[in-house]
Amino acid sequence: MAPSTQQLLKDALQLTDEQRAELVVELLDSLPPAEPAQVRSDAEWPVEIDRRARAAQAGVPGVTWEEARKQVLDHLPER
Repeated sequence: MAPSTQQLLKDALQLTDEQRAELVVELLDSLPPAEPAQVRSDAEWPVEIDRRARAAQAGVPGVTWEEARKQVLDHLPER
């Protein structure tokens, strides 16, 4: 991590929980999706949420925490 990035992180960690959460949302929103298929319009999100809710109500097993964590970590650059 570059020194300027380390300083930025140090400063960010001094923020309140709410301020850090707001910062995270803004930073994540600024990133392009990893895959073009991950791009959804505002109109598509309610459809996706409904699809996921129906699957959960039907008992379709979702992704385990371990698998979700692995997927996230696999997309992060190595330190």
